[in-house]
Amino acid sequence: MVENLISFSLATLALSLSPGPDNIYVLTQSLINGTKSGIATTAGLISGCIVHTSLLAFGVSALITASEGIFYGIKVLGAVYLLFLAYSVYKSDAKVSFSENALKKSNWGLFKQGVIMNLVNPKVMIFFLAFFPAFLWDTTENTVSQFFVLGITFMMVSFVTFSLIAFLAGSVSQVLQKSKSIGMNLKWLQVLVFVGIAIFILFP
Repeated sequence: MVENLISFSLATLALSLSPGPDNIYVLTQSLINGTKSGIATTAGLISGCIVHTSLLAFGVSALITASEGIFYGIKVLGAVYLLFLAYSVYKSDAKVSFSENALKKSNWGLFKQGVIMNLVNPKVMIFFLAFFPAFLWDTTENTVSQFFVLGITFMMVSFVTFSLIAFLAGSVSQVLQKSKSIGMNLKWLQVLVFVGIAIFILFP
């Protein structure tokens, strides 16, 4: 069991550090809103993993991915939500100073957005289905509890890694605040990130 958890933790750490939609999203929000907001975003994304772990543990994920219609519907829903976020940012006013930028959101708002983004991304479900079973230490015993142990480990490692990204990006954010033109640049960066994640979700 211990060896499996160590291997799983190292694999999770490597995946968390690899460029992907989640850590890029945390990086973007931290640059725009600062470290605390980046950590709030991270908490939202990680909280969504509780649902994915539960679905995996009780076999619901396998049923959803087996239904092509349901799975595609979730993909479309996720892409539409992200495109809506991109449109909302596009319509926002980025001409005011960075410290008063309309792009800035409350930590609670970023937390909720992180949760929803995680839940409407069906590729997270596929990832859990493909990744977690390989690290079960005894398939003859109760796999539900084993999946939850792996899920908690995944969330802890990912939270620490993403929080470090948020801290580093948040430090850069303090420097960016001195620029009067940064608001427009960050506005378009955020639009591109949302559209990019939508494309990532919708297409293989």
